[in-house]
Amino acid sequence: MVANVELTPKGPQFSELVQGYWRLAEWGMTPQERLTFLKQHIELGITTVDHADIYGGYSCEQLFGEALALDPSVREQIQIISKCDIKLCGSQYPEQRINHYNTGKAHITESVNNSLQRLGVEQLDVLLIHRPDVLMDADEVAEAFAALKQQGKVAHFGVSNFSPAQFDLLQSRLDAPLVTNQVEINPLNFEVCHDGTLDQLQMKRTRPMAWSCMAGGEIFNGQSEQVIRVRSELEAIRQEIGASSIDQVIYAWVRRLPSKPLPIIGSGKIERVEDAIAALAFELSREQWFRVWVASKGHGVP
Repeated sequence: MVANVELTPKGPQFSELVQGYWRLAEWGMTPQERLTFLKQHIELGITTVDHADIYGGYSCEQLFGEALALDPSVREQIQIISKCDIKLCGSQYPEQRINHYNTGKAHITESVNNSLQRLGVEQLDVLLIHRPDVLMDADEVAEAFAALKQQGKVAHFGVSNFSPAQFDLLQSRLDAPLVTNQVEINPLNFEVCHDGTLDQLQMKRTRPMAWSCMAGGEIFNGQSEQVIRVRSELEAIRQEIGASSIDQVIYAWVRRLPSKPLPIIGSGKIERVEDAIAALAFELSREQWFRVWVASKGHGVP
């Protein structure tokens, strides 16, 4: 069974695995099938769901909301994360000429209101700033957060893809702690292990969320020398620990990090979700973890 864990000291409790819905528009499910899938992973203990305003070209929150409307009582069983600040060209913003970021108070407020409307809920459990914005005025973001909190529209706030300095800048303007930094962690890209991002979160006892644990499928399908080395090492470790798939080795590899990341599952197949849950039973040795590091880097440790 999946446990609930604190994201940050005295902070909200979320499931230690998170179900990602960024590809929901590609799953080809009816509203009832979406609801069934949601209830299935809740039954397994995965109660935290990850969204963003832009997912599916601004469609995924709407699709999720349609399913939730079939049984509104499910809302009380889940924790909803969403994100904002990326503005994509398209029908949503027809006047735009390029994709860009916007952390202005007006856009954050508009984005949250749109997310709530699409999801059909009254409050987000966590709102994340999706990408670092070099034009971010931390005071203005803090004003937006305070207003959304006071209005009951957002319970907690965090960031995604922020550097330690960017995290600290925003935190310096806030009364409550940022509850997470959602970052990419997988055997092909784990720079956050070396650039201070995970060190900072461990220092704060704040758990990151790990997106793209499977590197967007590249680990399974890629043919680069790096991918071939990593895939081979993951398979060797799979056999050693008795895992049923290299997916499980990857989840165990991510979870071995001392900052205790919460992996986000990207699949809409309940069998893959069950595989991820089964991975909770495995723990890699230090040497096994570094064997993946060496395979990815193509050289030994310094």
